Amino acid sequence: MDVFDGLPDAIIVDILNKVGDVRTLLRCSSLSKRFNSLVPQSESLILRLDQVGTTESQPDSPVSNIFTSVLKSFHGLCSLFSKPAKPIPIKNLSPNIPSEILSKFDRVKNLEVELPGGNASLEKGAAVKWKAEHGESLETLVVFAFRSASTESSPASASSDGESDAEFVTGLKTRVMWTISVLMAASKRHFLMSQVVKEHQEMESLVIRDRGGEGTLVMGTEGLRAFRKMEAARGEAAVDERVEKNRSVVPSVRMSMRHAPSLRLKSGVCLESATLVIVRPSEGYSDVGDDELATEAFAGNCTCTYGEAVAALLKCKKNALEMNSF
Repeated sequence: MDVFDGLPDAIIVDILNKVGDVRTLLRCSSLSKRFNSLVPQSESLILRLDQVGTTESQPDSPVSNIFTSVLKSFHGLCSLFSKPAKPIPIKNLSPNIPSEILSKFDRVKNLEVELPGGNASLEKGAAVKWKAEHGESLETLVVFAFRSASTESSPASASSDGESDAEFVTGLKTRVMWTISVLMAASKRHFLMSQVVKEHQEMESLVIRDRGGEGTLVMGTEGLRAFRKMEAARGEAAVDERVEKNRSVVPSVRMSMRHAPSLRLKSGVCLESATLVIVRPSEGYSDVGDDELATEAFAGNCTCTYGEAVAALLKCKKNALEMNSF
C-alpha cells in the first residue's frame, strides 16, 4: 500500500475541492476506481466553458420590440427619434451544456461558471461592467458603462452642464439600450444554469462570470432556494415559453439612472457618456441602500478607476425610469 492509499477519503475529497476545475476532475476520475468514486463527491467546482454558440438578433428581435415599448413610456420622447435603434447582437447560450458536464457530480455546493465572453454588445469602443443578483428572477442589477476613454489633465469631476435637450435624448436612447442589453445578458445566464440549479439541490452558491470581466451573476443560498421553489410550482407552458426565448423572464423593473456626458477622473482619464444604472423589481420597490449596492457591486474585482467613477456618478442627478416585464 502506498502513501496515497493510506489517506482517508475525506482528505482526498478536500484536495479535489482545491483543484476545482471540472474538466481536470473528470480526467482524474478515469485514473482509478477510487478516484472514480471520490470525484463525484467534490463540493466546490469551477466550470470553464470553452465554446458558446452565438446568433445575432434580427430587425424584429425582442430587443428592438422591448426598446420600442420602453420609449413609449417616455411621454414626448418618441417623436425626437428619427430612426429606429439598431438591434444589439445577443449571444445565444445553450442551456444543455452545463447540466451535461456536471451530471457526474452529486454533492455540488459552490459552483463558479466562467463563460468565454460577455453577452452585452455595445458599439465599438464602449465598455460595460455589471453585477446582477438573482433568485427566482432578478433581484438587483448594477450597470456601469461608458462610450470611450481618453487621457485628460483636468481634476476629477462629473457634470451634465451645457447638455442640450437633443443631446440628453440621444444619450438617453443609448443608456436605455445599454441597460436592456445587460438585462438580456443576465436573463440568458440565469436560464443557462436553470437546469443545473434544479438538479443540484445541495448547491448553496452560484457565480457566473465571463473571462473578460464584463459581468457577474450571483445566486446565493436564499436565491437558489426561491428558484427551486418556483420551478417546482411552475407549469410546463411557462417552461416552454422560456425555452423558446432562450432566457429567463425579466420582471417589471424600476431603474435609477445617473450619467455624465464627460467624467474626468483623478487619474487623468476622461470617460465619455459615463452611466450608472441601478435596477430593482417594481414589486416591493425601494431605493434604500442603492448607494451601498453600487459601491459594493464591483469591489474586489475591478480597478480603482471603476470605483472612482461610480463614486463620482453617485453625486449626479438621478433619473427614474420604469420598464415592463419582457
